[in-house]
Amino acid sequence: MPEDLIQLLTYAGIALAIALAVGVGVPALALRMVGRWPSVKYLVRRTRVPFLVLALVIATNAVVAANRPRGEGAERWDLVAHVLQVLWIINVAWLVTAIILFIVDGVVHRAGKRMGTRDALRMQTQMHVTRRVLLVLMVVLTVAAVLLTFEGVRAVGAGLLASAGLASVVAALAAQSTLSNLFAGLQLAFSDAVRLDDTVIVEGEYGTIEEITLTYVVVKIWDERRLVLPSTYFTATPFENWTRRDDRITGTVFFDLDWRIDLEGLRAEFHRVVNASDHFNGRSANLVITDASAGYVQVRASVSADDPDAVWFLRLDVRESLVKWLQEHNPEALPQTRVRMLPEPGRATGARQDATTAGAAGNTGGRTGGSITRG
Repeated sequence: MPEDLIQLLTYAGIALAIALAVGVGVPALALRMVGRWPSVKYLVRRTRVPFLVLALVIATNAVVAANRPRGEGAERWDLVAHVLQVLWIINVAWLVTAIILFIVDGVVHRAGKRMGTRDALRMQTQMHVTRRVLLVLMVVLTVAAVLLTFEGVRAVGAGLLASAGLASVVAALAAQSTLSNLFAGLQLAFSDAVRLDDTVIVEGEYGTIEEITLTYVVVKIWDERRLVLPSTYFTATPFENWTRRDDRITGTVFFDLDWRIDLEGLRAEFHRVVNASDHFNGRSANLVITDASAGYVQVRASVSADDPDAVWFLRLDVRESLVKWLQEHNPEALPQTRVRMLPEPGRATGARQDATTAGAAGNTGGRTGGSITRG
């Protein structure tokens, strides 16, 4: 084996051993030193792998730079050096991204401890979108930096910059829908119009916000289906947000009943059912008649709960219990349809005439029969 190759392998082994020792030893030492700070320990764990890879890349690059020949026969070394340069760029981006995501996650974690539920969800939504924006930005910058290491790309750079104005117009027109969804996603995240876990009514469906991205929003419907809507839907279409300012919510139950309703008895049963329910928060419970038309009276029962799920089950309890009470204690109040049959005018006159004639004949026969009998 040539002496140059032995020397190269020796240098490479020493450099990689040092890099491995640094890449493994420094994070281990840091974990022992920062044992009292869980957040710093979390950062060390997240950056341990990219730090190790970066140390190995730097060590390999140093060996190549020290032994790289000049002039003829250096093509393979140039290729290896270029690959190492690309790996170095990717690894630095990986390490920086891990640190940035650690900062974002730390902000969300601290917000969850110090803020209320609604403010914490708002912050979580904003950081969720910010996280995605930063990831996309880092990927774009990394790809751009890698491409700039190729001489062909650098050669056409001036031409690309010269035509950037026209290219931006064409790109904006071609990606108009995508860009509008992108800006709509940012608007949703920072305008506080909708947050993660908000209860909404969209497209006639009841559900909760499960995911918010830069281009679409996922709504988890009550029956486990997912409704995927573009972000522009929530900026251009009216929708109901039941928990935008407060989780507490009031639900209603309507009954169309007969006028013979025992209102006091029904109201007493309503309060008994509501006060016995674990879903009632004690804030509001009323039963009133809101309308009386078309042969019915409309009774509205309104109840309050701490969240939409609780008010949903509370409404079910009230509806079922009051229906059962009406069936057992006040059946005459159940909806009834009253119909008055009126004869047609022509037939009514003829019928009265026939009845009059028949009645006269019957009376005459009776009197005659009676006189015959008496005789």
